[in-house]
Amino acid sequence: MLFGSAVIVLAGLGLLIPPARIWFLVPAAVLLAAGLVLALTAPRVQYQVHRWETTDDAVYVRSGWLWREWRAAPLSRVQTVDLVRGPIQRGFGLATVTVTTASAKGAVKIEALDAAEAEDLVQQLTVRTQGTAEQQGADDRDAT
Repeated sequence: MLFGSAVIVLAGLGLLIPPARIWFLVPAAVLLAAGLVLALTAPRVQYQVHRWETTDDAVYVRSGWLWREWRAAPLSRVQTVDLVRGPIQRGFGLATVTVTTASAKGAVKIEALDAAEAEDLVQQLTVRTQGTAEQQGADDRDAT
């Protein structure tokens, strides 16, 4: 979006101001080329560096290219599991699953999942977290 807006403004100014045409059209062409390269490579890079896994104990997410981040959200600390589908995601049949915990770091996000897979994951995590909450409640009662 940012590249597109800048290209439109620069190209428009280049066409409207003939004496400065070169000063506007050359940067517009450079930004257009950079935007196309980014649009073609960014999804592949994002796919290669973003990994996730769920187990009976936690949700694990690893992301990052230069700075790698690995996060684990224990199911016993999960507060909500949300499914988000924006207009662009709906167009491509994708969704984002957000697992919210009591962590100061914030929610764990699993992005660009197939919509059906995301719905199944939300259902599985909801059932698993209910099971851990009930088990914790039983353990607390046994301890007293």
